Amino acid sequence: MSSPVTTPRLLMGAVAYDPKVVTIWEGFRTWLTARGLDFDFLLYSHYERQVEDLVAGRIDAAWNSPLAWLRTERLARAAGEDARALVMRDTDRDLTSVVVVRADSPVTRIEDLAGRVVATGAVDSPQATLLPLAHLRAAGVEPTVRRFDVGVGLHGDHIGGERDAARALVTGEVDAACMIDANHLAFAKEGTLPPDMTRIVAQTAPYDHCNMTVVAGRVEQACDLFASLLLSMSYADAKVRPLLDLEGLTAWEKGRTTGYAALDSAATDSGFYTANGQVTATGYRP
Repeated sequence: MSSPVTTPRLLMGAVAYDPKVVTIWEGFRTWLTARGLDFDFLLYSHYERQVEDLVAGRIDAAWNSPLAWLRTERLARAAGEDARALVMRDTDRDLTSVVVVRADSPVTRIEDLAGRVVATGAVDSPQATLLPLAHLRAAGVEPTVRRFDVGVGLHGDHIGGERDAARALVTGEVDAACMIDANHLAFAKEGTLPPDMTRIVAQTAPYDHCNMTVVAGRVEQACDLFASLLLSMSYADAKVRPLLDLEGLTAWEKGRTTGYAALDSAATDSGFYTANGQVTATGYRP
């Protein structure tokens, strides 16, 4: 008698930073299950619990922020396991953050920011806080930081803090503001930053953003199928194109970990996480 065919099963975690997360993953769930993967997802209110549940084996995969990836990697290593970046969006690669000033500011170079007031996003935002502040420190610049803690626990996925930092720059409450380069453009387009009102005085080196994280050696058949199906999604497919647009990509690509070194250093130097993945950031309560 032949053995029954077992359908690979995979439970993924995602952080509900916006109502569209439900629309996206409900749509992907329908598409994935139709192609032979028994897929479901859990929603989390913040990344720290999602990371802990992934390492503990309560979920099989996690759609992680870059900071969540780093903590997963550290927790897994402390437990004698290896985290793996399965896939990422084409738009997750080679991003930069910028520090901008008003066009009429006397600040013309990064060193001029010493002692001035610099606005950032939330305490746990890689792109609007950790990375740009690390970039300033590397240049020997220690500004006075005014932080906008909007959506704490979402690791900067909610851009409210960045937008509030930009608004503070417009009103003259701060001397400079930190944000991801794409939001600098978006804020100008939407009118938060009036056209030609700002100048970039500092820009980080390129870094990578989110990835789909798994722990090596667990439900490998399901993880491999999950990766292959995501990688096979085509923007030309009318059924998935609206979902891809909502998720902000045109194609999934294989995961890589080469773009996290700067954030890894920033998380260590700022005392955000310990080497074994414990949360030690001052004032951080997701």
